[in-house]
Amino acid sequence: MTETSVRTVLVLVENTADAALRSPALEALTLARTLGEVVALTLTEPSRQALDQLAEAGVDRVLQADLGDAPREIPVVAAAAVAAAAEHVRAALVLLTSSFVNKEIAAHTAWRTGAGLLIDVTSLADDGGRLVGGKRVFAGTWDTECAITTDVAVATLRPNALAAEPAAAPGAAVVERLPVTAAAPARLELLERVVHEVSADASGVVRPALAEAAIVVAGGRGTAGDFGPVEDLADALGAAIGTTRDAVDEGWIGHDAQVGQTGVTIAPRVYIGAGISGAPHHHGGMQAARTIIAVNTDSEAPLVEISDFAVIGDMHEILPAAAAAIREHRDATALS
Repeated sequence: MTETSVRTVLVLVENTADAALRSPALEALTLARTLGEVVALTLTEPSRQALDQLAEAGVDRVLQADLGDAPREIPVVAAAAVAAAAEHVRAALVLLTSSFVNKEIAAHTAWRTGAGLLIDVTSLADDGGRLVGGKRVFAGTWDTECAITTDVAVATLRPNALAAEPAAAPGAAVVERLPVTAAAPARLELLERVVHEVSADASGVVRPALAEAAIVVAGGRGTAGDFGPVEDLADALGAAIGTTRDAVDEGWIGHDAQVGQTGVTIAPRVYIGAGISGAPHHHGGMQAARTIIAVNTDSEAPLVEISDFAVIGDMHEILPAAAAAIREHRDATALS
């Protein structure tokens, strides 16, 4: 890219048929605006609300990939659409959110386009015409910077890497259909697709996805199987619920909530661990959190030692009290 040219940034925006875009997609669009001219790509027909959000994010052009009968749920098929769109708009950067599926799509896209690939970046910046991505590695203990030296770059952005912001001026968000010829590879067939039930609070409000949540409240063996206080605080904060392998093994909560090396790796803005000792298995999955709060009866627990704030006491008393105080403060603020 020359110094005078404007970089085209293609952003894959998934699930646009749903009512609204999720926060990670809005974060990716915010970052993309700092790097060039943004073009959004969808694999489904976007909803009216999604288009309004894209316009608010400053997007003028929205490509809707038309894959015909090809199974877009298969990452290699989706990557064919992303690569075709990148070529169509001559994108210098393809940006995706860091879901498990998107990481696979990104890898296939990089292979198809001959692009350099960065996974789970927390930042992207222009350095003399080349893109440099910041990454946290080794369970959040090292900060690294990696430069992409190819003409085309592909990157996935870690959730909560930055705050999503609207553009200074709204875009038109005009949809343009892009026919794409793609098919599942030989001997690969999608046999079944299971949509997991989403977690919701007592009033039916859907909690944020664990991997994407800005706030996570996690409970461990110290809950003794009673996740009521964890759920109460999570609902007061609008947070996702996490847990440890021990709690899953005991059958107290489903594996989808497990944080750790064999579960979900998270990087929320705030992590609250209640009744969790902080074994290395769990520690490796949440250490990248910006602020760590521990609630434990043991002042020498490993999680307490790495926390930014710690409350020593019984989580069954502390969490409900904290939830009540948060709701009281919110109600008082709403009335003022």
